[in-house]
Amino acid sequence: MYIDLNMLQKELLALQNDPPPGMTLNEKSVQNTITQWIVDMEGASGTLYEGEKFQLLFKFSSRYPFDSPQVMFTGDNIPVHPHVYSNGHICLSILTEDWSPALSVQSVCLSIISMLSSCKEKRRPPDNSFYVRTCNKNPKKTKWWYHDDTC
Repeated sequence: MYIDLNMLQKELLALQNDPPPGMTLNEKSVQNTITQWIVDMEGASGTLYEGEKFQLLFKFSSRYPFDSPQVMFTGDNIPVHPHVYSNGHICLSILTEDWSPALSVQSVCLSIISMLSSCKEKRRPPDNSFYVRTCNKNPKKTKWWYHDDTC
């Protein structure tokens, strides 16, 4: 199966022309490949992450949009959050089992902004140390256990 480059191009243009608040496509990241993007993100005002800057890495497989993109935080500043591991992996159901081809990069970005914005306490997941030592580099290979809707 080959990646639908037209669809990916449309999503790229949508993100460039109408990005979610606080999100910007890192133009350098798409100069050489359309299958790996970096999205620069700023924490929303009035939240624990206000003014902080983060980067999200999106990797698209040949099965996209039927298979979710690999999405993780990257760079020097990984948010301290109950659903974000110190290696950048994000425990968010729409990135794995709740993915739908109807979702888009923009909807993933909005979900991540919402997840960070609703956080009440900056802390790592309780199993962070063990997970980071033992996990696969690809967060999609993790069998997540979604049990916590609160932060």
